[in-house]
Amino acid sequence: QVQLVESGGGLVQAGGSLRLSCAASGRTISGYRMGWFRQAPGKEREFVSVINSSGRTYYADSVKGRFTISRDNAKNTVYLQMNGLKTEATAVYCCAVLKSGTLYYPQDYDYWGPGTHVTVYS
Repeated sequence: QVQLVESGGGLVQAGGSLRLSCAASGRTISGYRMGWFRQAPGKEREFVSVINSSGRTYYADSVKGRFTISRDNAKNTVYLQMNGLKTEATAVYCCAVLKSGTLYYPQDYDYWGPGTHVTVYS
């Protein structure tokens, strides 16, 4: 069992930056793929980014070039650096563990954090 807790969300003006953290406990996440998803009010959960155990990264087209996912296995933590934020990025951001399955499908992920709110205003 893995417990995940996200932090770092908040209120930011469009064009600004935020750094989200996802701290894991219960077991080490170094061997797992770790993903970030977001869900805006009234919308489906949306893939944002994922990092595999060797550090290879994948991004949704909508965030490519502005968001950076990283991991610190010594701290059992995954990060999402978000730059150039747009108002459409307003959502609850959740991290999740993927043991096996498809990177982009939230239903394949095994453990989820409760999420952190990000609000981007113009």
